[in-house]
Amino acid sequence: MRYLALTEKDRQEMLKDIGVSTIDHLYDAVPAEFLLKKPIDSLPNHQGEIEVENYLTALARKNRSASQGPFFLGAGCYKHHIPAAVDHLIQRSEFLTSYTPYQPEISQGTLAVIFQFQSIIALLSGMEIANASMYDGATSLAESCLMALRIKSGNNSQNGGAGRKKIATHGHIHPDYLDVTKTYLDLNAASFTEKLDENCAALVVQYPDFYGDVPNLDEARKKCDEAGALLIVVTNEILSLGLLPAPKQADIVIGEASSIGVGLNFGGPLLGFFACKKEFVRQMPGRICGATLDVDGKPGYVLTLNAREQHIRREKATSNICSNQGLCATAFTIHASLLGEIGFKKLALINHKKACDLADALAKVSGVKVLNKSFFNEFTIELSKDAAEVNKKLLAKNIIGGFAQGNKMVVAVSELTSDADIKALATELEKILN
Repeated sequence: MRYLALTEKDRQEMLKDIGVSTIDHLYDAVPAEFLLKKPIDSLPNHQGEIEVENYLTALARKNRSASQGPFFLGAGCYKHHIPAAVDHLIQRSEFLTSYTPYQPEISQGTLAVIFQFQSIIALLSGMEIANASMYDGATSLAESCLMALRIKSGNNSQNGGAGRKKIATHGHIHPDYLDVTKTYLDLNAASFTEKLDENCAALVVQYPDFYGDVPNLDEARKKCDEAGALLIVVTNEILSLGLLPAPKQADIVIGEASSIGVGLNFGGPLLGFFACKKEFVRQMPGRICGATLDVDGKPGYVLTLNAREQHIRREKATSNICSNQGLCATAFTIHASLLGEIGFKKLALINHKKACDLADALAKVSGVKVLNKSFFNEFTIELSKDAAEVNKKLLAKNIIGGFAQGNKMVVAVSELTSDADIKALATELEKILN
């Protein structure tokens, strides 16, 4: 919470300096349906600090914690165990240094963690390089599409791709990711299509897809080669890469990494990752940390390829979303390092085993049909009743159900899902549906 000392006179002087009469003019670009119809007036003005803290604490108590009962909601954010050591280590001064490590001589701890983060992401994704992280999976997808358009269009065209202004999608992509990316594409006179042809700069495939199925990336690669397009692979549960083969068929691999080290936190912050083939490094958005030697020959770390960044050449920057989620990336790196390669794979296997147990249990419930032929730790079931209404009844029994969409429900599990949780969901669904 911040103390804002500005008076109304201060605000008016600031508005006058920037040439607008009201604050509302600053939001002209926001569609009317997303603006508040009336001011928020539930909190009276001029309250003392104690009164404000008490009021906000009362509001916070209305939140429902994911730890209060069985939890089966995923759809991009997953409930995993975060070791206590993660919170302790991210607060150490050698890691919790400057937000932007422009001065490497005083930011070696931050830079070392970023380099380690990049190395882990490159290993998991099967790509040659990775950046220092992105805001979240949705903006990572948006940036990957813009990158593909740069590579395949205009002066940066490769393989005869001049003028390509479309991005093709295959299968089921996270709807939030698509909404965010569509906004970016609209601003760049580009668009989505479901037909991959010579007008497309890239094909986007989610792995596993939004409903949990694992697509055939070899088939996607073949289609891209025939059309001369890049292959972008999206992974919104990075733990799946501990069990599934690394998507080496891709040109760009992006996604969400917050399930390791970061956690749910009532919906954010998240942690986007971005990796690609080395040949595209100069078109990749975001920061990159490189290893080098100092004047004494000792190993050290620096930000590299800075000329691509908005803080050096803003008008020629590859992206204006170049900040990395430093603290979240540090949390991921610590958690992943504590697991190690064997531990990461074992954790992925446990998650898959839990999902198999849940699928077996739900397949025996009347009114439930498991739709997936393949999955990692998340899959889709079809119900004999509306999924949103079923979720309300589950919540009354202290069970948080999956993502509801019509009569379908996308359910997810993790290492925190117990046998008792699985039995509780199956039992209550049997009562609700029959």
